[in-house]
Amino acid sequence: MSAAQGNHRGRRASLSTLRLGILLVTSFLFGLAVCSSFFLWKIHNNDPLLSDSHLPHYHNVASAKAEFTKSETALQPSSSSSSPTSILEGLRILVTIASFDFMQLPHLEEVLDGFRDLCYAGSKVDIVIYTTVIYPVAFIDMFNDRMRCNNPSPNAGLTTTMILKPNHVRLHLVDFHRQLFYERIDQYDVFIYTEDDIRISPTTVAAYLHETNRVESIVGSQHATDFNVGIVRYEYDFPENVVITDKTRHATENVTRVYWEHLGKPIFEKAVDKVEDEALSPYYISMHLHHQGMYLATASLLKAWKDRKNCRFDEIRDRPSNPKNPSQPTEGTQRVWMSSQMLYGGRHCGVKQLLPVDNFGQLTVLHLPNKNYRRVGKQGRIGGNDNAPKNEFSDGTEVFQRSHPLLLKALELHVEMKKEFPNLQKSNIGDGGQYTGVRVVDTDVKRHHFHKDHKTAFEKRLNAYKDYVSRGGYLIESDMNLDIEGWTMEA
Repeated sequence: MSAAQGNHRGRRASLSTLRLGILLVTSFLFGLAVCSSFFLWKIHNNDPLLSDSHLPHYHNVASAKAEFTKSETALQPSSSSSSPTSILEGLRILVTIASFDFMQLPHLEEVLDGFRDLCYAGSKVDIVIYTTVIYPVAFIDMFNDRMRCNNPSPNAGLTTTMILKPNHVRLHLVDFHRQLFYERIDQYDVFIYTEDDIRISPTTVAAYLHETNRVESIVGSQHATDFNVGIVRYEYDFPENVVITDKTRHATENVTRVYWEHLGKPIFEKAVDKVEDEALSPYYISMHLHHQGMYLATASLLKAWKDRKNCRFDEIRDRPSNPKNPSQPTEGTQRVWMSSQMLYGGRHCGVKQLLPVDNFGQLTVLHLPNKNYRRVGKQGRIGGNDNAPKNEFSDGTEVFQRSHPLLLKALELHVEMKKEFPNLQKSNIGDGGQYTGVRVVDTDVKRHHFHKDHKTAFEKRLNAYKDYVSRGGYLIESDMNLDIEGWTMEA
């Protein structure tokens, strides 16, 4: 009897121990889940590029944070044995591009090529494109192939993110980059904002850094924040009445670069200003009209301009307007304001634009549409008056002759190659097994104002992109079944 009772008590003790063990394991797993969820939430919300996104992302956040917390890289090469061989090597660059819709896509493609070249020059480049349209998966896949930077240097790298914004923001699409710049102020060395039709090359960035260092060496670091190395856009003045063909190709004989925004003679009274600062005047000039359509800045300059009197460069605000007619700008449109006038305008930040006399050509950039020089001398445009010829705008009646159907289009070839080589399905997978291609981030799809059919197409492309990422970034048959000629009209 006593033996039986002992066995019974033993079984009860074992059961109690088992229950306790289960309870402890359950509590541990629950606590681990809660901590993991909080940790992931914290990471997600600390990354402005991802915090509003319900889409998959690929950044190795832990390594990225470790990289970003290191001390700021000096722009001058160090004297150690591991000194960079180029001013661009290891440079951390944040690029933002305002690209409203598909209208300037040919130019955007060229712009992106220029920034990819920065990666091959040794820089670590993150590109953010603000847009209101979503590209089909086949085009994103083609972008992935083009924008893949195979530079083996651990100091080089390239990412591309498309952030979707509601189309009703219109010209205010140019505003969003400023908040991102200041949120990431300690994570990058150089910040570039540009419109989607300006060709920026590694030479542009290297020349900017060289001259920025030179200015600081001349006037000192504190006074150097009163200046910024500028940019001048150019176009080629092809004859206005000629389409260049085999028959008319000799018409380019006298074509040259023209700085169409800078008119007037004598040049050093009407178009170009001498610099008043005595230390800088032997080396630098300024343009009388300082609109650039873009700007570059270092982290230290952005910080200084935030606290500069009358500047508040970190604050997004509307361009100055007529108090009696707010829709009438007094100092240029919102895009002019955000790219140039706020920074260089005397009533605002009052930073002085500098352009080096001896390296001037290295800080000129091609305006890819190559059409604005045709405006000069027209009514309402630079150099025009009331008696000048009218500047004609689109009225919707234009009929354009399409190119020959036999021409092989880039997207067409890309799709056919993917069909022929289905074995290449891991090109967009990184070492950790995660997707490493173009990210598409929709900040709030509900805010988009669409007609019903357009909304359906938008959501269809967004879902197709999510599926593309989740399977590892390769095309399937439904992705490749698109209208090569008219895909932009589908969105």
